[in-house]
Amino acid sequence: MTEGPTGVRLSKRMSEQGLASRREADDWIARGWVRVDGRVVSELGARVLEGQRITLDPRARRDQLARVTVLLHKPLGIVSGQAEDGHRPARTLVVPERRWHGDRSGIEFRPAHRQGLVPAGRLDLDSTGLLVLTQDGRVAKALIGEDSAVEKEYLVRVAPMRGAPPLAARQDADLAPLRHGIELRPAVVERVSPDRLRFVLREGRKRQIRRMCEQVGLAVLELVRVRIGGVRLGDLPLGAWRYLGPDESFGASPQPPATPARPVG
Repeated sequence: MTEGPTGVRLSKRMSEQGLASRREADDWIARGWVRVDGRVVSELGARVLEGQRITLDPRARRDQLARVTVLLHKPLGIVSGQAEDGHRPARTLVVPERRWHGDRSGIEFRPAHRQGLVPAGRLDLDSTGLLVLTQDGRVAKALIGEDSAVEKEYLVRVAPMRGAPPLAARQDADLAPLRHGIELRPAVVERVSPDRLRFVLREGRKRQIRRMCEQVGLAVLELVRVRIGGVRLGDLPLGAWRYLGPDESFGASPQPPATPARPVG
């Protein structure tokens, strides 16, 4: 370990190695739960050199395992993060009476599970579907970190804007511009019914799908996120939540869409 300007911050290296999020790493360092080459490091900002070995106190692992991730079917009118303009934040729905009876995670609800829940990604006020709330920094990093490549899948019901033809009357070539996304961020777009499209994005921007649709004369009537990585919304009822199970992974290979789809373009 080195305290000089050389090397990489210890918390950054721990994040790169998948040991913890940067926030978790700083917390564990401050608690004295991190060792570098066998020596406890408790100074925030400490740096490490390539090849130095980082190990964790068992208490850090227990702390990490106790953190939960919640899957919520977000309704309309609920904001993903902090309360704003009188709208309730999504975390207020994580109460025992709203837990889905089909939850098979085996996790027993505890009030502490509601503390520190943060959205790993967002859904607009006027969108519904799968929203992830987590206490685990590793999950947040995997879903919204700079290098995240986790797919997000949406089903979108559209209607023609004034003077534009309906979706059913469009040729596939007319919709091909949707695949270029916003700011050159490509998207997979498939037609699944006369008035519905399926979008798959790896990196999204604020109201991206709505803006993409407007560019081809389509207004979004309904937008539902149905999958994040290998985790699907499934039968989770609107407004209900469940825990992410120990056998589930956002990085797992996705299953084919339930509705047969025809590629655009």
